[in-house]
Amino acid sequence: MNALELKNMIALGETSRVQFKEVMDSEPAIAAEMIAMSNAKGGVIIFGVKDKTGEIVGLDYSQLQKIGNRIATLATDAIKPQIFVTTEALSLDTDEGSRNVLVVHVEEGFAKPYKDNNGTIWVKQGSDKRKLTDNNELFRLFQQNGNVYVDEIIVPYTSVDDIDKEKVAQYLAKIGDEEAVQTETLYQNLNILRNGALTLGGLLFFAKNPQRFRPAFCIKAVSFFGNDMALTEYRDSEDIEGTIPQMFQKAMSFFTRNLHHVQAGQSFNSVGILEISPIALEELLQNALTHRDFSKNSPIRLFIFDNRVEIISPGALPNSQTVEAIRLGNAVVRNNLVNTFASKLMKYRGTGTGIRRAIKEQPNVEFFNDVSGEQFTVTIPRT
Repeated sequence: MNALELKNMIALGETSRVQFKEVMDSEPAIAAEMIAMSNAKGGVIIFGVKDKTGEIVGLDYSQLQKIGNRIATLATDAIKPQIFVTTEALSLDTDEGSRNVLVVHVEEGFAKPYKDNNGTIWVKQGSDKRKLTDNNELFRLFQQNGNVYVDEIIVPYTSVDDIDKEKVAQYLAKIGDEEAVQTETLYQNLNILRNGALTLGGLLFFAKNPQRFRPAFCIKAVSFFGNDMALTEYRDSEDIEGTIPQMFQKAMSFFTRNLHHVQAGQSFNSVGILEISPIALEELLQNALTHRDFSKNSPIRLFIFDNRVEIISPGALPNSQTVEAIRLGNAVVRNNLVNTFASKLMKYRGTGTGIRRAIKEQPNVEFFNDVSGEQFTVTIPRT
């Protein structure tokens, strides 16, 4: 980071990833700030800047050395597990002359959740920080670190009686074991059943009625008049339910009946070609169904407007993934069981190439990773 970049950052004020400190006045508060950043997306703490006004007051040589040493000690002794930080001192020109500041770089952690010596977990709340008290948030931190997979947990109040044997038979045929006798032991070996209850992955692929136990895990599909979701009139609307393969088929039918079929240079007697590539729609829809964040009790939303199509998935990209990375085919598996079952029961390989195929078929597709809103949106313009 150079001086000009730093001055521009300071001019924009504090955010969830940028914090100002005039001096190191409270070591526990600084440790809490580093913990919150490690549990989020990382950030920088700039010493020598007033947090209320953004005024650059600077630090002398002894302050730079003292704060740098204390930061290293806090990162090792006051944060569990310990984190690794980097520091750099920069000289900035101000109206009052040259001022030295210390920039502490805190990376996003890979051993979440981080906590202080009292066992308190700190997370970011806008430009501030707060204690984590919600179990669902704690669960998501473990999920981001790869310590737990949501689709492997059991669903309370389910039992072997909720399993659709025909759906299991289809899966057994796909894996070349159609002669297997369906018993509780077999269901456990397939990770459909655990301790007498269905796993979430098992529920979403093999239950008779998955939404009986997880009603929010569905697709809300609406075809609007106009281009604003706040409008009150729609052409078509459907709450799409069932197993993940069933929802996929129903959602594709929703696309087919609500999108235009265009001539596209064919003869008059042709039935027309869907205005958006069916291959792209298949890949993007499967991506939403298999990679969504199941720790969020929210439906997938499928919106068709006059000028675009939107597929909105609960949860931002996992484990520091970026839009640029997924465009290149880099994949991170968030849902182990869902991916395993989908690779046998759907048009899905799980190789991380689906996004690239979608882009090849539909080059104008756009991706928006909303970290603060915890959702991932795919937008396809309509001509």
